[in-house]
Amino acid sequence: MRLSREYLPATGSARQELVLLHGWGSNREMWRPLLAALRPWANVSLLDLPGCAPGCIDGGAGVELDDVLAAVLACAPQQAVYLGWSLGGQLALALAARAPDRVSAVVTICSNPRFVASVDWPGMPPGVFAGFRDGYQANPAGGLRRFDSLQVGGSNQPRALLRQLQIQRQGPPGLELLAGLAWLEQLDQRTLLAQLPMPQLHLLAEQDELVPCALRESLQQLVSSNCSAQVRVLAAAGHLLPLDSAPVVAAEAREFLATAGLLASVPAQLPMPAKKDVAASFSRAASGYDSVAKLQRDVGQQLLGKLDAVQEAPTKLLDLGCGTGSFRPALRQRYPRAAYIGLDLAPGMVDYARARAADDSIWLVGDAEAMPLAAGSVDLVFSSLAVQWCHRPEQLFAELARILRPGGRCFFTTLGPDTLCELRAAWAAVDGHQHVNRFLPPADLLAAAQRIPELSLSLATEYHRMEYSRVGELLSELKTLGAHNMNRDRPAGLTSRRALQGMLAAYEAQREEGVLPATYEVIFGEVYKL
Repeated sequence: MRLSREYLPATGSARQELVLLHGWGSNREMWRPLLAALRPWANVSLLDLPGCAPGCIDGGAGVELDDVLAAVLACAPQQAVYLGWSLGGQLALALAARAPDRVSAVVTICSNPRFVASVDWPGMPPGVFAGFRDGYQANPAGGLRRFDSLQVGGSNQPRALLRQLQIQRQGPPGLELLAGLAWLEQLDQRTLLAQLPMPQLHLLAEQDELVPCALRESLQQLVSSNCSAQVRVLAAAGHLLPLDSAPVVAAEAREFLATAGLLASVPAQLPMPAKKDVAASFSRAASGYDSVAKLQRDVGQQLLGKLDAVQEAPTKLLDLGCGTGSFRPALRQRYPRAAYIGLDLAPGMVDYARARAADDSIWLVGDAEAMPLAAGSVDLVFSSLAVQWCHRPEQLFAELARILRPGGRCFFTTLGPDTLCELRAAWAAVDGHQHVNRFLPPADLLAAAQRIPELSLSLATEYHRMEYSRVGELLSELKTLGAHNMNRDRPAGLTSRRALQGMLAAYEAQREEGVLPATYEVIFGEVYKL
């Protein structure tokens, strides 16, 4: 069984891995409102669960819980905190019992370890549940509508939540959800819950009409031997906490993990160039860029040859980091029927490219790590010497996985850390400041891509040597390209004459056969969306 999964890297420093499990009758869209509050500090995995998500027909009505749990573990990070809402909370507990070494903590939201009531346990009366189950089997659409009316009960905005639930669903309900109803009816995790050793947070809602907040005392007794377990009731809230009270839920989860010591310390970050500085620099360089872009032309032509591996002509083509649009004619000639999209971080580059194009090409200003494109909308991505300005490769690859259709590819080139090693060594002979832009090594790119589901990456490295008669020619070329030093820890103010002369002398010592070399480490990559 293979689950539909979305991996969303943290937008800030990742301090924890979170796996979010939705409840019965919903899907991963249930968690969208929480993402803005979770992603600044956590990597997030979203899943659609067979047996719970309408239209998710893997295994059909007879899908087994063990198979679903195994599939979750197969695609989840090796170590993570599991957040489960409603039935998803019960699945999180089952996963914690099944693989305690992989579950750092469990957070359940409006979840009951025994959903159906018994003499000594609060929950939905057995007769009510049986009537609902039989009614759903006879009329799935009507049964889910009835369930929705229970879910929005107790909320301050029931009509808005009802509409949101209906919009989120990607397919009509069917008999595939009977498996999840069986789990709700049969699961009794009270003994299991009392034995789980990891930190736990159980959030209940005061006005929940499906999981009564009277459950609080019973839950507290179950987890009383675990000093790192908490049970909390959120006031004036109903069953749909992830939709109705997303900021509160996210804050509760973060505080709990911080108290439990489960938020990793923020690692020291190299001061990479700010995106706004990169965009401004290349915008200023647009009009003169092509006049000095020999390396960029040579590498781009080589990358165009890699497209011979594409067997099926794309219908939509993205030129990512399109710059002046210099490769648009070759791409349009190769794929005349494809819609061309040129996207670049620098508005000045996009304006320059648009002004030179005389066709129906689409031009967009956007960040490769947050592209303004719909999911699954692109067949082929071409990107030459732009990726080096993305210093969070997980976000880049997550975006590529999002926008590419299954079977889609991205061919790209980027610069490696050995780029301009001669210039870097010459400056190092003078001072300890950062005078040359830093670029990520291939190992970092591969490690980032491996974390993204349904994505494979292959890399190859080549070294291109440029030659100059004077160092000033190289420095002038970098400035004209807009690729001069943009590191945040670059020296403030003007470089002293003494330091500059020292650098020139150190670079001059590297002269070979009458010329000064400038080496570029060029990484060729191919991404494939499975």
